[in-house]
Amino acid sequence: MNGIRIPRDPRAHVASRLALAGARPEAWIELRPEWEISVELESVCARARAGESLPLAGALVAVKGNIDVAGLDTTAACPAFAYRPARDATAVARLRAAGAVVLGVTNLDQFATGLVGSRSPYGAVRHATDASRISGGSSSGSAVAVALGVADLALGTDTAGSGRVPAAFHGLYGVKPTKGIVPAAGVVPACRSLDVVTAMAADLDLAEFAVTVMSGVDERDPLSRATPEVVVTLTDPPRIGVPRSGQLGELAPGWAEAFRAAADRYATSGADLVEVDIRPFLDVARMLYDGAFVAERYAAVGKFVDAHPDEVDPTVGGIIRRARDIPAWRLYRDLERLDHARQDAAAAFGDLDALLLPTTVEHPTLADVAADPIGVNSRLGRFTNFANLLDLAALAMPAGEVDGLPFGVQLVGPAFSDRLLGEIARIGR
Repeated sequence: MNGIRIPRDPRAHVASRLALAGARPEAWIELRPEWEISVELESVCARARAGESLPLAGALVAVKGNIDVAGLDTTAACPAFAYRPARDATAVARLRAAGAVVLGVTNLDQFATGLVGSRSPYGAVRHATDASRISGGSSSGSAVAVALGVADLALGTDTAGSGRVPAAFHGLYGVKPTKGIVPAAGVVPACRSLDVVTAMAADLDLAEFAVTVMSGVDERDPLSRATPEVVVTLTDPPRIGVPRSGQLGELAPGWAEAFRAAADRYATSGADLVEVDIRPFLDVARMLYDGAFVAERYAAVGKFVDAHPDEVDPTVGGIIRRARDIPAWRLYRDLERLDHARQDAAAAFGDLDALLLPTTVEHPTLADVAADPIGVNSRLGRFTNFANLLDLAALAMPAGEVDGLPFGVQLVGPAFSDRLLGEIARIGR
């Protein structure tokens, strides 16, 4: 079901996985001791063999460093912010209850502010196979941990695309569920009303199963919600929206052709491709940072940033501090704009099953980001920033390579279309 097998020799299995972590040590903020991981994995495997229902027995998990793991520091990539939680985040607790074993906590763009993976005092997380390229953020270390084969599964968070962009850069599946179905209790907020816990894996079944395990209302998170029991089925033939001619904007060389090839695979499989005006989505994407919603980042950690100016990444600190003085009237104006945009988005979906888009627009180098940190980050979020503002589900998936590096696309659908997106993803592989 989820592609995970119980290892015959848990200690050797852990040792071989941790040996791979040395290729990108900056991907990790803290790894648990090898003996501790091995003892836990041995216990889980023995319980599973004895007949206990542990569907994730054998799965090794990396957890983004803004998600609580009991006994490990939660830093959000800021050492001065660190605290040691006494209990796991709800998402982590549910995975462990299903048999998963946590390896450690991974590096990220500080306070989950960025799509580049280089805004961290623990080091810029380099791409798993090309050290000159960024890994993508903010869930950078989580993606690299899976891409290198250290972890089977990794948890990220996605406010603006942070669970999808790094997945795309590494040829992984990045499942960004509908807001609230995976509780965010025990997660350091970036934008509390928009944050989503995500799963990344090389195997779609595993990533989807992990989301299922983590889902369900939790009293610790007042924004958590249940998935409706109504079953939505694919139309026959499936109807998939693609952007109108010229609306993709500037993409890296070869990426437009790769996207067309991905769309053509759906057409070849029998899907009906329908051109959609994606301008409403792109307009909303710009609102996330250019509008008043960024003020929620100040609400989350602004007081800490103000009190510790020398402990905060300059780019991250600048984004958060600038949000401090946004007036309340701007938020209400933007909320009204968003209400209309949601109507436009619903009309754009019409009777579509999903919208197919590139996950991002280019794969920058570390030097590119150093030269223009804000500009590069803004471009990377063109097709991801709108999803949570519009309460949409999304699934990033591999779609081949361009110049030897992974290229990815994403499927986007209305709230609670998560399972449907998985079905569509399997059609286009």
